[in-house]
Amino acid sequence: MLNKEIQKTPLLIVISAPSGTGKTTLCDNLCLNSSSACRAITCTTRSPRADELDGKDYYFLNENEFLARVQNDEFLENAVVHGCHYGVLKSEVLSRLAEGKDVLLNIDVQGAASVKKRSKGNLILRSSLLTVFLCPPSLKELENRLRGRGDNSEKDINRRLAIAEKEISQKFLFDHSIISSTREADLEAMKTVIQTARDSLNKQ
Repeated sequence: MLNKEIQKTPLLIVISAPSGTGKTTLCDNLCLNSSSACRAITCTTRSPRADELDGKDYYFLNENEFLARVQNDEFLENAVVHGCHYGVLKSEVLSRLAEGKDVLLNIDVQGAASVKKRSKGNLILRSSLLTVFLCPPSLKELENRLRGRGDNSEKDINRRLAIAEKEISQKFLFDHSIISSTREADLEAMKTVIQTARDSLNKQ
């Protein structure tokens, strides 16, 4: 468990990384290791799968509902993926922060930039925001990880590596950067980053 000092002040924690670096695993481990950490529920216009529940796995909206929320500037971050809309509501994040929970957002570099921009208009979001970039040890190591999955074509691997190179060049835009190692090491490094951010926030 994360210690009590870490749990004092809730944070909006944005974690970005190139595909294959391990940000989803890191988010999962953070949630498992802290009762105060949770993920924000995402809105989507895609149809629910058989085992998915509205309000638990996603908020399922039709396209008109989603676009109306975009028009009203209700999203902290939103994008189109494979023809479907996805987005995280500001109200979703704010309600969970109000409950004293750390809110984790596992999003790409572009999404992180959007969150940073849209958080500026809200004091709570702006003051609680912590952005972290999980960086692979090298592009060669990232290539090895992608190949180790065994489910990526050569074309897909090359595409992901090209995107990764561009994303890594933007890591300076984040509050902190962690060089990915083992799952355990990544978790410990992330806990240290959270502790540092919490201490800084508590001193304000």
